[in-house]
Amino acid sequence: MVVKSRDGGQLLVDGYRVRVIEKLRLPPLWTRLEAIREAGWNTFLLKNEHVFLDMLTDSGVNAMTDEQLAAMISAQDSYAGSRTFYEFEKAVREVLGLEYVLPTHQGRGAEHVIAKVFIKPGSIVAANYHFTTTKAHFELQGAKLYELYISEAMDTTSSHPFKGNMDVEKLRDLVRRHGADKIAFVRMEATANLLGGQPFSLENLRAVREVCDEHGLLLVIDGSMIDWNAYLIKQREPGYRNKSIAEIVKEIASMADVYYASGRKAGCARGGFIATNNRELYEKMKVLLPVYEGFFTYGGMSIRELAALAVGIRDIVDEALIGSEVELIRCFVDELDRRGVPVVRPPGGLGCHLDAMRFLPHVPQSQYPAAALSSAIYIVSGIRSMERGTVSIDRDESGREVLSDLELVRLALPRRTYLKSHIDYAIDRITWLYEHRELIGGLEWVYEPPVLRFFMGRLRDTGNWGEELAKAYASELGEW
Repeated sequence: MVVKSRDGGQLLVDGYRVRVIEKLRLPPLWTRLEAIREAGWNTFLLKNEHVFLDMLTDSGVNAMTDEQLAAMISAQDSYAGSRTFYEFEKAVREVLGLEYVLPTHQGRGAEHVIAKVFIKPGSIVAANYHFTTTKAHFELQGAKLYELYISEAMDTTSSHPFKGNMDVEKLRDLVRRHGADKIAFVRMEATANLLGGQPFSLENLRAVREVCDEHGLLLVIDGSMIDWNAYLIKQREPGYRNKSIAEIVKEIASMADVYYASGRKAGCARGGFIATNNRELYEKMKVLLPVYEGFFTYGGMSIRELAALAVGIRDIVDEALIGSEVELIRCFVDELDRRGVPVVRPPGGLGCHLDAMRFLPHVPQSQYPAAALSSAIYIVSGIRSMERGTVSIDRDESGREVLSDLELVRLALPRRTYLKSHIDYAIDRITWLYEHRELIGGLEWVYEPPVLRFFMGRLRDTGNWGEELAKAYASELGEW
């Protein structure tokens, strides 16, 4: 919540307190080195017992509220027609203003259904930017994804407040070149994950909506992280400072022909859902739900998860809960930037993002600098981060490497989970690593899966640089 300070400014006060804690353990240095080797230099494959601060993702690891836990206990278990489903449906209608609701087991379940219904082989999907599993679903269904980002999105030093915006002229040009009939839909991701958690503006979303209306195109909105996008609109977009988060969220959702979300993110639970105000679109998707997800009143989730998600949906517009992570991210990014560490600016949602190509200019993209940096961060800190660069992009149909537009390392801050002392620790260790960045080398494949290789692929460090980095750390900072 925001209150007025004694000097006339504003104070952000977290509208919650911590009542249950999880003890953390920092593994010693040489245990960390051995763990990353066993994981194939892939932080996804680390065992959590070897992780001190888990900043891999916000997905499924946010702190739940006492009201969510209580709802799970009182949920009405039933395969069909559960009261809990109708409570969930009511929450979606009241918060998002969307009438027809389909639950799914998680966000990618929603993407799968949407892809099956709307994509035909040879069709096109336009997006402000891709997400890994989204791109895989659409391409496996036969679509080609066009990323229509603004130029500032690729400049990690730019202070543009809405780097998640779509370039509307690029969208118009795409329609001119290919025809509206070829475009399955336009997708906007609220808080563009792979651009560094960057939001879009409502002004831009309205402009995209106008183009869709002109040409009869469907607009699909991924609202998995709509809470952070709405908070940043309130902070940055002219005319929205005095709007409530609830008003902003409902305005975003009102632009969508189809809205979908993972419940593992802003919902702080499990599961996902699709929602729309278009009965015809709803019926087309509904018939596939029992085939791929489950009956339409549970959608692959346990009823207990559905109950928690119903509460979580209401929480995304509770201003006592929204914004604390964004402000913590701002502290994280601003302090690293002050120390000269290359970060993505301006601070967005999701987490702190490091620019690996500026951090490690001596490591070519063909040797995966973001993956190398993520592994190096783990060695010197025990912090698990995520590579969001070339390793996260699969090879093309001919087997050629596709170099990523950006090489980012994401240190995610799950909702209501980490404290300022954790950020201070991360800043100290990342600063030390930047001062010794010449010790970090590249990586090469040992095992490379053909699809979504970043999940299960294994690599090794070229020239055994991990050992040299660990020795340098031990000589200055010891075993911890």
